Amino acid sequence: MQAHTQSGGRLTTHVLDTARGRPARGLRIELFRIEGEAARPITTVTTNDDGRCDAPLLSGAEMERGVYELRFHAGDYLGRGEGDGPLFLDVIPLRFGIADPRAHYHVPLLLSPYSYSTYRGS
Repeated sequence: MQAHTQSGGRLTTHVLDTARGRPARGLRIELFRIEGEAARPITTVTTNDDGRCDAPLLSGAEMERGVYELRFHAGDYLGRGEGDGPLFLDVIPLRFGIADPRAHYHVPLLLSPYSYSTYRGS
């Protein structure tokens, strides 16, 4: 197996508010690297007007094979729950693996107050 001294890979995300039909602006996202039972924090970002991050979450030499977790702070974005109760969705953790650090991994979140979905985008 050949070692890679240069990496063109990157990790990106964006959040779409499917209930409102627009990008989710101002949503906080944390990125962690999972090492055994530990979650090592890497970065925290907030989505821009387009529901995207201003820069890749990881790129170049930062991209490493391994397991990662994005935590989308949906509750802060969505607001209050029903009555005095908690929100149905609060922090949404998405755990995924990066097998090829030279590839583009795009992990979008489609969000509404009662559901979400994700996929590996391009």
